[in-house]
Amino acid sequence: MAKSSILFVLIFMTVQFSKAQEVIPLYSDSIPGAKPTPSSYVENTETRTNGTLSVTKVSIPTLTVFEAPKNIATGTAIIICPGGGYGALAFSHEGTDVAKRFNAIGVTAFVLKYRLPSDQIMVDKTYALLQDAQKAIYLVRKDAKKYGIKSNKVGIMGFSAGGHFASTLASHYSDLKIANPEKIDLRPSFAVLVYPVISFEESVHTGTMKNLLGPNPSDSLKKYFSANENVNKKTPPMYFVHAKDDKTVPVANSELMHQALLAAKIPSNLMYYEKGGHGFGLINKTSDIDWFNLMAGWLKVQKFKVKGDF
Repeated sequence: MAKSSILFVLIFMTVQFSKAQEVIPLYSDSIPGAKPTPSSYVENTETRTNGTLSVTKVSIPTLTVFEAPKNIATGTAIIICPGGGYGALAFSHEGTDVAKRFNAIGVTAFVLKYRLPSDQIMVDKTYALLQDAQKAIYLVRKDAKKYGIKSNKVGIMGFSAGGHFASTLASHYSDLKIANPEKIDLRPSFAVLVYPVISFEESVHTGTMKNLLGPNPSDSLKKYFSANENVNKKTPPMYFVHAKDDKTVPVANSELMHQALLAAKIPSNLMYYEKGGHGFGLINKTSDIDWFNLMAGWLKVQKFKVKGDF
């Protein structure tokens, strides 16, 4: 990215940060399948030592809206799902910071603060997250006109466990877990998965799997929640970013899904970093390559409008 472009993005992000963002509750009434929230289960946001925000104990899921400026808005939208091993949400560097980058290329972004799997607040934690994912895309498409977006240009993005969350929606959008009287299409138009957890059968991130499914899940559940095992001809196109030296979530996760997509003749791109480990968010300090710009170029090739010369 040229220095002038970087300066524009930084100024743009500073302006956007000063604006109050609209926050939409996923459920206007009671949450289906929820237990009464114990008084000890209180949502908490803390600033970590690296300056990023971490959110835990989410019981009321929301979408934070980052509308693209009208003069550059393209009609494309994306739902962003932060990671955190299904135990927390890395809400700033894998959420709001990313939303501002999307705004700078004319894409309206919705940062999803999804519930974290917990027997304390959920009757069945296994499918509660898929419920939140389906509800998020339902609301975005239902209100597409309000936000100036095109309902057939709504993607989903996830980091780490958020990548697993996003890939689960991309795989099981038709396994209805919400009321959908309007029969709104819940299939994401595309997906962007950054160092994602994909497989619960191979190269497993055990913490993510245990938090979602418990210590000894059945083989059928592990297969259901392994997106690479559920690719079909309607699975949306996907873009992957992964460092080869990621010891937390092995790169094999992205590779398994990428290969499954290519075998099904679905557009897929896997962008490798040689180094960078896990959790680098927008900036891999080991490289000068800006994966976000490359991803934006891929979106343009896939006919999803973005603003900029990529």
